[in-house]
Amino acid sequence: MEQVLEDPDELAVLEEIQQELILQEQLVFEEYERSLRFDEECLNAMLDGLDASDRVICPVCRKNNLTVKAHLVCCQCGLYISTQDMTEGKLRSLLESTLTEHSQRCLHSPEFTVTSGMEEEASLLMSCSVCDSWMILL
Repeated sequence: MEQVLEDPDELAVLEEIQQELILQEQLVFEEYERSLRFDEECLNAMLDGLDASDRVICPVCRKNNLTVKAHLVCCQCGLYISTQDMTEGKLRSLLESTLTEHSQRCLHSPEFTVTSGMEEEASLLMSCSVCDSWMILL
């Protein structure tokens, strides 16, 4: 059975309660939206971190990340090689495919060095003393 409220005081109290509930609901939604924005910022920061960790580590010193420009690959260790149209992706692919090819023939890890002749520009050389192989990569 429904009870009809006709008392203006009771109606005012119910109106006030309704307004408080609406305000609380709005505050909950605002807090939820802030939480979503914070989660999105955290996720973006983590993804940025993954991008940074996707850098190419220098094969010569095996410590520092390589700096790869279109016409230059260099490292803090002293590696400095002129290139043409090089990108991190191309260099990573080149290193991975060369190492994979070598590992199919030999179980030992090759070494990387920078070589330069009298008139030649510096080159990145991969060599393995165990299987007596070598290859100029850059």
